[in-house]
Amino acid sequence: MSIKKISEKIVGYEVVSADDKKTTESTVAPAPAFVEMHEKVKRPESLVGSTYKIKTPNSEHAFYITINDIVLNPHTEHEQRRPFEIFINSKNMEHYQWIAALTLIVSAVFRKGGDCTFLVEELKSVFDPKGGYFKQGGLWMPSLVAEIGDVLERHLKFIGLMDDGLDEHQKQFVAQKRAEFEQLNGTKQAAANSEHNANEYPAGALLCNKCHTQAAVQMDGCLTCLACGDSKCG
Repeated sequence: MSIKKISEKIVGYEVVSADDKKTTESTVAPAPAFVEMHEKVKRPESLVGSTYKIKTPNSEHAFYITINDIVLNPHTEHEQRRPFEIFINSKNMEHYQWIAALTLIVSAVFRKGGDCTFLVEELKSVFDPKGGYFKQGGLWMPSLVAEIGDVLERHLKFIGLMDDGLDEHQKQFVAQKRAEFEQLNGTKQAAANSEHNANEYPAGALLCNKCHTQAAVQMDGCLTCLACGDSKCG
């Protein structure tokens, strides 16, 4: 039994019975449950999804990647959107076996919970022994698996699980250098807010060794990337 010292004058008191104590405890509302992604979260009847189309020069048919998300704690301050499953479809049956296995494994990682952003780097680091290719916009893709990783990265950025890797200072630097290059060469990029055109870089641009985008141009005697801002001049 602990002893508590009373330093103030007692002006009144009351006796709390066991029944009163139970009533008081029962009126206290339980704290709302905060659901995080884990493997026991059941799939709802419907999910929110996005489908991405990729077309490689190595295949006659396009690939369609669908990533479905689950919305946890909807209509609360803890609402969050997390990837739940992935599907890849194509008329090209050449890669069916390993693509089916890949979608099952990636979906299992999604449902396991925790940080799934590491999948992006793992997929993008896969190289095809036959050689890679440039996708639209001048971005080098070392393999089809790497482009699947690129799609996953775009989706995770879309739902807020990843950022674009550039801080505000770097974004301003890239925008400034791009504007300077366009002004020097008398070129204009129409509809700059369009994702399709925003990823197009000047003809003749070189491959950036940092972000693997064909966006490095010569400016003021220095090779500068208009995608990530990397510069040989620092």
